[in-house]
Amino acid sequence: MRPTFGGHRRPFCHSSMRDRFIKTGNKYERDKNSLGITRIVMWASSPNSKAEIAYPMNNPEINVGIDTSSQQLDIYVRPTGQFFSVRNDAAGIKDAIKQLQPLKPTRVLIESTGRLELDFVCTAHKAGLPLVVCNPSHVRHFAKSAGRLAKTDKLDAHDIAHFGEAMQPRLSSIKPEKLRAISDLLVVRSQCLEMSTMQKNRLKRMPKTVHKPIQSILKTIKTELTKIDRQLDNLVSSVSEWRQKRDLLLSAKGVGNVLAYTLMSELPELGKLNRKEIAALVGVAPMNRDSGSFQGKRFIRGGRHRVRTVLFVSMMSAIQCHPKLKPMYERMVAAGKPKKVAIVACMRKQLTILNTMVKNGTYWDENLV
Repeated sequence: MRPTFGGHRRPFCHSSMRDRFIKTGNKYERDKNSLGITRIVMWASSPNSKAEIAYPMNNPEINVGIDTSSQQLDIYVRPTGQFFSVRNDAAGIKDAIKQLQPLKPTRVLIESTGRLELDFVCTAHKAGLPLVVCNPSHVRHFAKSAGRLAKTDKLDAHDIAHFGEAMQPRLSSIKPEKLRAISDLLVVRSQCLEMSTMQKNRLKRMPKTVHKPIQSILKTIKTELTKIDRQLDNLVSSVSEWRQKRDLLLSAKGVGNVLAYTLMSELPELGKLNRKEIAALVGVAPMNRDSGSFQGKRFIRGGRHRVRTVLFVSMMSAIQCHPKLKPMYERMVAAGKPKKVAIVACMRKQLTILNTMVKNGTYWDENLV
């Protein structure tokens, strides 16, 4: 009869092992003297007693799930079951990476939560950890599909690790520091434009007694917008590859600085995918909604909303004068298509043109479109 541990049978573990993790305190250590099955060895309260859990060799992957908050990072390692928390600051992140590196994880998954995860992502990327920045809604839907209704920090970290093991998402490509700076400047620029529009609307409705401070605010915003545009130009001009890509994009009709910089910072895949993939990535590809004999209307959803928003605004001007998109828009409207459907179709056409230009390294040529 097999020996028991804590009132339970000790799981059988074959003598030939490939990987073995030994828990000492809160850490697991990998034993490389094994060849066949992954075994987890967990020490009990008595140092002479331990429980062994055997994992088949066809699942040697280690997935780390990290739940992020402003104060701390909750980290769960699957399949070892190790869980620990660290503070979400430089010292805590350094400690977390120090504990994760010996495990040699297949994926380290962390949810995209605004900017709370950014410090860990940048530090872990420099340390060489395989990172996946995942969509929180995808993880939550996965947890619900698995019957998980409860929600705590530990359970969230467990669900993130389980999501990585089951779905095996591709590793994320981390933007260079200068590209992140361009993205941040574009966000601030967009916010300044929104503030400017608010103040202009307020100027029309408010009495003349308050016009002076509103005009002063508008003047300040205009000055800051000029500085931001100058910073964007300097950042892009500092890298020859980006400068060439910017000039190539600007050669196309209907593309200005804002759209070019947005595509460079928010859509690095431009020129690397085919036309269907790039349209789906941005969120301008029509999705089916059919069931049985029912055929619903096609619609768009998801994708890179910042790219789609800037592309939509630029298209409102392009359909007035673009040599290729204006006739296309007018033809679709004349055929009875809703105007917004026609605009989205023109957005997809423009994106396809830019994707081909970047892929082939060719400048705008009206005869080739």
